Amino acid sequence: MENALLLHPYFGVFIIFVFTFLAFNATLRIQRFISRKLADKKNDKLKLSAYECGPLPIKQQNRVSHQFYIMAMLFILFDVEIVFMFPWAIDFKSLGIFGFMEMLSFVGFLIIGFVYAWKRGALSWHNIK
Repeated sequence: MENALLLHPYFGVFIIFVFTFLAFNATLRIQRFISRKLADKKNDKLKLSAYECGPLPIKQQNRVSHQFYIMAMLFILFDVEIVFMFPWAIDFKSLGIFGFMEMLSFVGFLIIGFVYAWKRGALSWHNIK
């Protein structure tokens, strides 16, 4: 009597997956070992200097406001709603009243998030003087 696990149709795929993982891991370790052995370890002044006539690396003087990142995250958050609304709009008739109520609750949650961000001042830019 043969083992039922060996007769499963995806057993060969699992074996290939395990073999691929092991081969990738071994290749990665071999490449890292070889690159560390062949790397030039000299830290002379010419190697650490700026390339050609490029600028010297210094601390950035002008900083980007955190409001930019908050606005970008809000844009992504509210832009993703379109991804959910297109399939709903296509199957609107087949979903019936249940689909309509689900979309109303979804839009309601988005409006609550929008009002919260608005009240917290995330949508207003501060004057830079």
